[in-house]
Amino acid sequence: MADTQQVDAKAGARHGRQVTRLARWIDTFAKAHGGAEGQVSYVGERGARIVLVGADGTWGDLMAPTYESAEKAVAKSGITVHDAFDGEFAARVRTGPYEWSRMAGLQVGGPKNG
Repeated sequence: MADTQQVDAKAGARHGRQVTRLARWIDTFAKAHGGAEGQVSYVGERGARIVLVGADGTWGDLMAPTYESAEKAVAKSGITVHDAFDGEFAARVRTGPYEWSRMAGLQVGGPKNG
């Protein structure tokens, strides 16, 4: 029984450090971009994706090992969290040439393959 408790304690401590680290990254992003709002999406066994949109339109994302840790991190950071990445929230994202070339690809004027 003691071995199980020790393993659980280590896992709990690691989880706490992950949440703190994620919250710190969210805070850093928010400070650099005049504030931020976010949205958390479950991505299966890989964990959860935290999409951040700064007040200036800059966006970024983080991966969390679990959905629970992502929720705790955004709560700890104090940002507004949206249920979905759509509507007015998604419209705040400002994209540049990099995003157009990486995500649009051939469909919308991106670089041609070979």
